[in-house]
Amino acid sequence: MKPIPFNKPFIAGNELKYIHAAVKSGQLAGNGAFTKMCQRHLEQRFGFGKVLMTHSATAALEMSAILCDIKAGDEVILPSFTFVSTANAFYLRGAKLKFVDIRPDTLNIDERLVEKTVTKRTRLICPVHYAGVGCRMDVIGRIAKRHNLMVVEDAAHAIGARFNGQYLGSFGDLAALSFHETKNFISGEGGALVLNSPELVERAEIIWEKGTNRKKFELGIVDKYTWVDMGSSFYPSELVSAFLYGQLEEAGAIARKRLSLWKYYRDNLSGLAEQGLLRLQFIPAGCEHNAHMFYILLNSNRERNELLHELRLNQILAVFHYVPLHSSPMGHKMGYSGSSLPVTEDVSKRLLRLPLFYELTSEGQKRIVNVIKRYFVRTKR
Repeated sequence: MKPIPFNKPFIAGNELKYIHAAVKSGQLAGNGAFTKMCQRHLEQRFGFGKVLMTHSATAALEMSAILCDIKAGDEVILPSFTFVSTANAFYLRGAKLKFVDIRPDTLNIDERLVEKTVTKRTRLICPVHYAGVGCRMDVIGRIAKRHNLMVVEDAAHAIGARFNGQYLGSFGDLAALSFHETKNFISGEGGALVLNSPELVERAEIIWEKGTNRKKFELGIVDKYTWVDMGSSFYPSELVSAFLYGQLEEAGAIARKRLSLWKYYRDNLSGLAEQGLLRLQFIPAGCEHNAHMFYILLNSNRERNELLHELRLNQILAVFHYVPLHSSPMGHKMGYSGSSLPVTEDVSKRLLRLPLFYELTSEGQKRIVNVIKRYFVRTKR
């Protein structure tokens, strides 16, 4: 019996050809031809503002925190049900993190709780589009406008997904994208910062260039470049961008394949959901998801752990997801305690993610579904 991994990196087109071209070009250090090609592709395909490639979504979020001038004591509103990078980016600048519970249907930040969390120290809202399903960006946008807050979208899961017909990542002042090997389009490690507020672009380019005015020097605006602001080494090498460009060229085919895999799970597990044995991912009206993941919610932590064990006995690597940040050791240091965010705490104990990757076969999916069905036949007799 061949093991089925949770994820598997893949080649969809010209990735290796472009890596060879990057090497032959004589520039590997970054911000070369392939970096610029990726940036233009993302801007044009998804209607983003200015895009700057980064070495990770983490880097894009950290750039966002600098661009938003987050300082010690400023408050940032975000969900606890997210990856640690969402929090770290702002915590590193001295922010106080204000964790908000999630909606029980989409597992996104509960927009009905956001405004109650705003104080005079609040500077920013960071919604996370969990599983490529959009947060209520209309409501969050109105709250931000009323209170003069910045919005940074953590769109690491969400490239190609839409809310009310508009691509996620294009709503906030800023957005972070991910091309980690577990994402829809991959480069091993990689990300991008989306700048939808034109007034942030010039400073973003300086921060991206390690805090120098190198771009002005290259354009002949200044006769030498020097250190003018804080910054760091945020952009990826040309090898990373070359691989990614090969993926972006095949974005349509990759998206269609992932959606077909997602639909197979949905169609073949819906009977269990109708019996109340598990819950499937909810896609609300107005949301077009991108099949970033397929998860199920079991009825208890015990069932989740038993099914996880059953799948692994059959050499199928399913996984649970986030341990809530507010209940982590760092969360406790910030003063959070148990039962602070009941939906987050409940969901995190019952959620199970199934394998979903480009080269997953129909035979593999059938095997996964059969193991799940056999588990319920055996345990519900």
